[in-house]
Amino acid sequence: MEYVTGKRQVIMNFSEKFCKTEAEVLSSACFEEVWSKYVDHLYKTENQAFLPVLNVFTRRDVKTKTIRLFKFLLEFSVEEVQSFDPFYNQSLTRKDVWYDLVQNFYDYWRKLERYAVVFTRATMDGIETASFIEAQTEFNDVVLKTYRTICEKLYGHRFPIYRQLPAGTNAAILITKNHWMEKDSPYAFLTDCEAIEEIIIRPPFISYSDKNKRTGTYPEAKENPINWIKDNFKAKEYYCYAAKVGSALAYVYFHRDYLAHGITLCNLFEFVPVSEVKGRKPELIYIFGADYEDESYFYYDKENDIYVGVAPHNSTIDYFGYMKKMLLTLYNTKMIEEGALPLHGACVHITMKSGKTKNIVIIGDSGAGKSESLEALSEMAGDDISSQLTIFDDMGTFKMDKDGNIKAYGTEIGAFVRLDDMTGGYAYREMDRAIFMNPDKTNSRLVIPVATYPQIMEGYSVDMVLYANNYDPECEDAVEFYKTADEAKPIFIRGARRAKGTTQEVGMTETFFANPFGPVQREEKTRVIIDRIFDKLFEDGTKVGVLHTRLAVPGMEHEGPAIAAKRLFEIIGD
Repeated sequence: MEYVTGKRQVIMNFSEKFCKTEAEVLSSACFEEVWSKYVDHLYKTENQAFLPVLNVFTRRDVKTKTIRLFKFLLEFSVEEVQSFDPFYNQSLTRKDVWYDLVQNFYDYWRKLERYAVVFTRATMDGIETASFIEAQTEFNDVVLKTYRTICEKLYGHRFPIYRQLPAGTNAAILITKNHWMEKDSPYAFLTDCEAIEEIIIRPPFISYSDKNKRTGTYPEAKENPINWIKDNFKAKEYYCYAAKVGSALAYVYFHRDYLAHGITLCNLFEFVPVSEVKGRKPELIYIFGADYEDESYFYYDKENDIYVGVAPHNSTIDYFGYMKKMLLTLYNTKMIEEGALPLHGACVHITMKSGKTKNIVIIGDSGAGKSESLEALSEMAGDDISSQLTIFDDMGTFKMDKDGNIKAYGTEIGAFVRLDDMTGGYAYREMDRAIFMNPDKTNSRLVIPVATYPQIMEGYSVDMVLYANNYDPECEDAVEFYKTADEAKPIFIRGARRAKGTTQEVGMTETFFANPFGPVQREEKTRVIIDRIFDKLFEDGTKVGVLHTRLAVPGMEHEGPAIAAKRLFEIIGD
């Protein structure tokens, strides 16, 4: 198929059709459909600014006539085109309106999520896979040239200023096959899904979704949910992103309607090209956007030793948080079964100017102020901190090594940051590498890489473990420490916070161990691990306490984390 269009996106198959000239762009079926949808939108909204130049033509002919007009403008002047057809002559008397219309259509095109797909074994009239990167630049240039040629003809002369905007694709994927299962495997229905080998992103990458917050947790199914979906599964409509989620290999199969979420994974979880894992069985499988009518579930397939998650194809899961949190649930459940303790929190490895290092873990549920406090610490400390490496920004793990020492490990290489709670300049500083989600809406987010995979998997000793308290308006000290494990454990296990609008929850809430993604589903086993880990922390003399971020206290959204960061810096500087 040459292209596929959706509500907010267009996916172009460059292996089947690659436009190298302006004429090829205007003659493509993809351009015809996008232009057709744009014209329909103008009529539907009764756009009185542009309809006068279109109403010259009949509704039946307006789309084909106007595309032919664009083709003429590539080669001829406005006056020459007017001489070709009395309808063109009448319509182009308002070339100022035509100029604005073309500008508006160009903006309409650029607001779409535009993707290119290239097959590694292309046999059709497309591009060579070796020129995958160059093709994106070439396509961007030809779209810009098409737009400029037509606009300059309508404008009357060359533009004095040129803006090199990303007018072609926002992102592109190189795809292949990964046959990792046997023919009689219960997962054989996934064999025809296209697996991603390479990804190209043109920043700033901005996407919009039907939802801007996540609701609920993931229940465990009583049977393997793949049984509900495999009979109606259309493999050609899915892509597979292979990722390292912590120490586990995960295959994420997502429907093409959620390609923006699939692309965003590359900023959050370590991407693994198919060439590195070809034929390998994954430890985690997530099918996102499956054809069934129910909620999302996870399941442990004991026979095949695979943790499986499924999410239905509907607007209720159209938010990146649903893709991220299921993967964390699968991984955390696996970690609990292996005796490790999943942590909902943040961990940083700080190197002071003096050369001294500290590893600090802050635990708390969504909106507790973990990332905000660490960002404030980074800004406030300035040159006194030589480096601040994020080991995990949302989810990590405590494991005991062979010598019985507690080590902290990360799960993600990126951060899923809530922009509402960050300082005003944060988004601009991270624009080059970040992927933005719903940037003009409440609970807007960005996803940005913060560490490399070897860094998060190195294993760090722990100097300090703090619970993020975002709700107490008054406190004697922004950082308070507990004397015993019995004093500390109830605070961490209770998992209290005041909801900040990051999920459906409102007001004061409590979640077991502040982590609804694994520990809640395996509470009994998690309690045993908590006892062992916390007893060891206090035995080793690790500082364990509470950090009062006051992020959910009205008027303290920025000052609270700043005060907490200042006090934290004083402690680690001693």
